[in-house]
Formats: sequence, C-alpha cells, structure tokens
Amino acid sequence: MQGGTIMTVQNSGTEHASCTIGFVGFGAMGALMGHNLRKAGYALRAYTPSGRQLDAATPMVDTACRLAEQSDIVILCVPNDAAISASASGENGFLAGARPDTLVINTSTISPEATEKLHELSREKNLRFVDAPMSGSTPEAEKGELVMLVGATREDFEAARPVLSAIGKMSIHAGDVGAGTRLKLVINGIMGATLTVIAEAVGYGLASGLDRTMLYDALAQVAVISPHHKRKLASAEQEDFSAQFPTRLMSKDMGLLISAARSTSSFCPAIAVADQALGLANKRHANDDYSSLLGAIEKSVVKLPTPPEKP
Repeated sequence: MQGGTIMTVQNSGTEHASCTIGFVGFGAMGALMGHNLRKAGYALRAYTPSGRQLDAATPMVDTACRLAEQSDIVILCVPNDAAISASASGENGFLAGARPDTLVINTSTISPEATEKLHELSREKNLRFVDAPMSGSTPEAEKGELVMLVGATREDFEAARPVLSAIGKMSIHAGDVGAGTRLKLVINGIMGATLTVIAEAVGYGLASGLDRTMLYDALAQVAVISPHHKRKLASAEQEDFSAQFPTRLMSKDMGLLISAARSTSSFCPAIAVADQALGLANKRHANDDYSSLLGAIEKSVVKLPTPPEKP
C-alpha cells in the first residue's frame, strides 16, 4: 500500500491463535492489552526494564533479547524514543534475539525519526515491522476498544490484524511505515490543544463568578465538548486526576508534534501554546492525568483572602 491512501478496517473480535507473543514494556497499558490477547488465545510473556510485574498471569523474561528468542510476534509498548532504543539495541535488545520473519508491532508513541530508524533496523534483521500506535487510554485498553493507527505494507498489516483485533475495536491503515506515528501525533495534538482551550475557558468562567457546579454541569451537556473531554471535565469537577493518560506522556507527545511540525514548516501556533501549558503542568503533575491542567488553571483563578491592611 502506498502512503496517502487510508483504509479503515472494523475489527471483528477475538481470534484464537497458536503463536507466542512477547510484550516489551508491560506497564499499565501493556498489562490491559495483554489480558485481551490472552482472552483471544495467544500465549503471552513479557519483559519490563523496571522488572515490575503488574500481571501475575504473565511470565516475565529478564531481557528483551531472551523474550524475542521465545516469541513469534513482538509487541512494543514503551514511553519514548530512548526506551525504544534501549529495548531494541545491544546484546540484550530484542533485535539480537528475534528470529527472521518475526512480526514486530510497535504500539509506542515515538518520533517519526525513531519509527523510521526502528523500521530500518528491523529490515536489516529480516523482521516484519508494523507501526501501530493506539488512540485511547486505560479505559479503552481494558475493554479492548482501542483504535489502532497502522503504518505498514498491506501484507504486514494483514498479518498483524488478528493481534490488533484482540486489543482494539478498529484499525486504520493510514499508509506505509511511519504513517501510523504521524497520525497519532495529529490526534494527540488535537487532544492536548483542546484540553488547554477548555481549561482556559473554565478558568475565565470561574474568575467571572459563574457557579462552579453549574459550569461543569453545563459543559457536560453541550455538543462542542467531545466525549473524551467530557470525561476529563467530570474527573476535574471531582478533583480526581488519577492517571489514565499521564501528563508526562501527553507533554512528551506535544513536544514530538512541535518538532515534527517544525521539520515540515507547518503552522501550529495553538499547538505550540498547548505544548508550553502542558510542559508547565508536567513540572508538578507529571504522573497525574493530563487533565490536571484543568485543576492547575482553576487554582490559579481562585480568589485568595485579601491580606489585612498594614497599620
């Protein structure tokens, strides 16, 4: 398939499979995806750089290399470019252990440059590579309702589709390798910039004297707020910023998008402002949900008691 053509495939549900999947990076998202892969009949094992085991049902392997040696398919779900490089390269990286024709599916959100580099390294080892970041966070991962954004050849996409069907409700074949990464940056840019605008508007509403409960209830009813952002507003109203999508990851993704936009001379001033706002939020709320920006802006407009006059 050539870049520029978009094919949307509705996932048809789980399929039994007789092969073993090795999961590199088995954190909050990975463990939920792994549960759905087991339900689909896949044998599963995992490697995490931290050594933590979030899912007792999944055997853990001590290096990415040994994991790949035992796997027919390798799925990557790590936080950034540096983690991808560390998991892939060197004598303990999965590239050292993967057998020729192993299918590698990268669900991580990384830079377009890192995606292309990983693709090149995989080809040098005669591996099949699918670029497949996901749209959705922990609630969608738990229910198997992620939307998979895929960059791959048609043949490799078809080979990966049963796996993608087990973890997502839909796969969008955006083009060749790299197209999935670029589409993910577009989607997360919209998420981050929209949340920033909502937070600013809520801040104005509260500063102007609108009743807080009325304001949040009104925003929950209007069509201009997406279902995703209504969920974030509902959490903010309760001051519950438990991480579904941590600020550190959203801030990272906004930075990737700004860098990618600069490389293509794209005009993205609103996204640049959102990048700065989320970068500031990241200083104090790195491990809270990125909707913590709503709470931070709300606190900035709360009227403080007037200090007593000096005699």
